[in-house]
Amino acid sequence: MTRIVMLAATALVLMVAAVFFPFLELSAGGMVRQSSLLDAVLAFSSGLLLPLTFAVAALIIVLPVLRLASILYALAPMALGWHSARHGVAAFRLAEALRPWAMAEIFIVGVAVALVKVAGLARLGIGPAFWTFAALVLVTVLNDTYMCRLTVWKTLEERRRP
Repeated sequence: MTRIVMLAATALVLMVAAVFFPFLELSAGGMVRQSSLLDAVLAFSSGLLLPLTFAVAALIIVLPVLRLASILYALAPMALGWHSARHGVAAFRLAEALRPWAMAEIFIVGVAVALVKVAGLARLGIGPAFWTFAALVLVTVLNDTYMCRLTVWKTLEERRRP
């Protein structure tokens, strides 16, 4: 359980770095443009594409962060040997419900495909947020691999507050 908590905390730190650091640098025709993950989300924020901004922000940033925070809230007290958190069962249930909707992995695959397509048109520079986001995806996959949901549910039941 400690490994799961540490991986979730690591993923949260990586997510903060991935959102604010430069993600890509594109240079063509003497113009250089850097963008962060936040810039990519806000790129659709005008006109009829505004709902797309909310969808992209939710699927790439908000839901993964909410899922990781729920895992931390539900499991961190038990990893320290304490009773489960007051609403630990509900938090873990939320984390499990959000698992299919937290699509950071899909985003990084889409970015990689787009980079291959754009590479012939302009010079691309991959920023630290790209590598941070790639590490975030790996840490999230490791977290999901190490987590035995049955054991977590049993531990949550056993350590419920009296």
